[in-house]
Amino acid sequence: MTSGEIRGLPGFRDFFPEELALRRHIFSAWRRVGARYGFTEYDGPPLEALELYTRKSGEEIVGQLYEFEDRGGRAVALRPEMTPTFARMIAARAAGLAKPVRWFSIPQLFRYERPQRGRLREHFQLNMDIVGETNPLADSEIISAGIDALRELGLGAADIVVRISDRRLIGALLDVHGISSEDHVAVFGALDRIEKEGEDGVRARLAENGVGGEAATRLLAAIRLPLEELAAAHGGDEAVAEAADRLSTVFAHLGATGFADFVSFDAGLVRGLAYYTGTVFEIWDRRDELRAICGGGRYDDLLKALGGVDLPALGFGMGDVVLAELLRDRGLVPEAARRVDDYIVCVSDAERPLALGLARALRDRGRRVLYDLRSRGVGRQFKAANQAGAGRTIVLGPQEVERGVAVLRDMASGEEREVAIESLAGARSGETRGEEVP
Repeated sequence: MTSGEIRGLPGFRDFFPEELALRRHIFSAWRRVGARYGFTEYDGPPLEALELYTRKSGEEIVGQLYEFEDRGGRAVALRPEMTPTFARMIAARAAGLAKPVRWFSIPQLFRYERPQRGRLREHFQLNMDIVGETNPLADSEIISAGIDALRELGLGAADIVVRISDRRLIGALLDVHGISSEDHVAVFGALDRIEKEGEDGVRARLAENGVGGEAATRLLAAIRLPLEELAAAHGGDEAVAEAADRLSTVFAHLGATGFADFVSFDAGLVRGLAYYTGTVFEIWDRRDELRAICGGGRYDDLLKALGGVDLPALGFGMGDVVLAELLRDRGLVPEAARRVDDYIVCVSDAERPLALGLARALRDRGRRVLYDLRSRGVGRQFKAANQAGAGRTIVLGPQEVERGVAVLRDMASGEEREVAIESLAGARSGETRGEEVP
C-alpha cells in the first residue's frame, strides 16, 4: 500500500455500479415477492442495546458482535441479525396490529468473522416474518415465500433444496434416546455442526456432552431416517408422533402449493440460534458448493422473552452474499441495463440553450438524458453517446433547428429520421410524465 492510500476494511464491500446493479436486482425481486405474499416492509436501527443479542442470540453470533460502549456509557452493538429488533418492534405495538402480522425487511447486518467465499463481515439480508399464527399453514407459507424469493431470480428445483426439520421433533427424539432436557441445547449445537464437521466431528461433540458410544450411534442413525420411518420407528412416543404429524402437514401443504420437488426432510437440521422452538429450515444449493442461502424457523417464545407479548412467530433470513455467488455460478446475473435513453448532440454552440430546455422536458417525462458538458465536435459527441450506452441520439443542427426539427438516430440500427422539436419537448396538451416520446 502506497503512502497515504486508504483501503476498505477486510470483509466489507465497495459497491461499484455493476455490483450495485446486481444488489438492486436482488432487492427488487425480494420486494416483488414480499408484495405478492401480502408482506409490508419495515426497518430498524443498525445499532441496538447489546443486551438484545446477548439474551437470546446463539453463542456463535454473540461471539461475533461488533460491540462497544457509546459516549453515553451504553453497551451497544451493530445488529448481527434482524429477528431481535423485529421482536422488539412488534412487542412495542402488538395490541394495535392486525394478526397475523406479515412484515419483511432488507437490513444490512454486521458480524466479525473470517471473510471467505459466501461470508463477509457485512451483508444484506431479506427477513420475512409472520406473527400471531400457530397453524402449520403459516410454516408452509413462510417456506413458500423463501422459495419464491429465489424462483423470482431464476433459480429452480434443480438449483436449490429446502431442508426442513422441527426442534420439537428432535427434542422428543432426544428424550426417547435418554438425553436429558438440560443437555438438549448442547446436543442441538452438536447436530447443527454436522454439515461443517461431518459425523466424526459431531460424535466428538456429543461425547463431550455425555452422549457417546452406542447412544451416539443410535441417535445419528435415527436422524438419517426419512420422516415417515422416523415416526414409525418411534411410534410409541406421543411427543414424537405429534411433532412428526405436524411436520408431515407442513410438507403436505408445500406439496399442494407445487413445491414438493424443492423440499426434503433433514432430521440433523436444528439451527444454532437459541430461540427456535418448532419448524426449522435452510435453503441450500443442490451442488453443496456454497453455504446455506437462507435459514429460519418458528420462534414462538421470543417476543414474550424480549417484550412481554406472548405471540407465536416464525420467519427467515436470506443473505445476499451467498445468493449473489449462486446467481453468478448459474449465469443468472442480468446484463447491465442501458443507462441513457437519449444523448443530445449539438452541432454548434448556438444550439446549446435549446438542448438544455429539451433535456429538461425529456427528463420531466421520465427519460434518461445526457449531453456533452464541453463544446466538442460531433464525432466526439457520438463517441460519448456510444460509451454511455445511449439508445438514440437527438442531433440539433442549425439548418434543422431553423425548420423546427431534430434528427433522431437509433444507435443500434443507425436509422435516422426527422422529428418536430415541439413534439420531442412534449409541448402538446395532455402529455403525461414518463410516456413514450417520438
